[in-house]
Amino acid sequence: MSRRHAAEKRVVLPDAKFGDLVLTKFMNNLMVDGKKAVAERIVYNAFDRVESKLKKSPVEVFHESLELIKPSVEVRSRRVGGATYQVPVEVRPERREALAIRWLIAAAKKRNENTMEERLAGELMDAVNGRGTAVKKREDTHKMADANKAFSHYRW
Repeated sequence: MSRRHAAEKRVVLPDAKFGDLVLTKFMNNLMVDGKKAVAERIVYNAFDRVESKLKKSPVEVFHESLELIKPSVEVRSRRVGGATYQVPVEVRPERREALAIRWLIAAAKKRNENTMEERLAGELMDAVNGRGTAVKKREDTHKMADANKAFSHYRW
């Protein structure tokens, strides 16, 4: 991290099929070794599966699931007088989105289905229904923040 000035945010172009910026960020996060076409194929095929199962717009399902995964508070370590405290702090909007995307991809990768398309579609549908690993991760983060509420006066 630079001490001189904050890093400037890169502007991403909206994706080709749906024209959605958040979806582009999601694909960029999913992408491995710069293979964007592969990431796009995985996401679009997963969206087709979601649409055929839920009979709803896949982009709406995607945004709804992200909203259910986004954390509002998290704990950060703060060292005070030789002791380290887990201090609950609110999460900035950009970080909320980034964490939700990261957790959704990690949860999809850990699933047992055969292809990444099936895993991603399954995780999206689980998230919309309020279950799934990514939603559980958010709830665990909130529980941790709630448990450490006593140290909130150490906030900076």
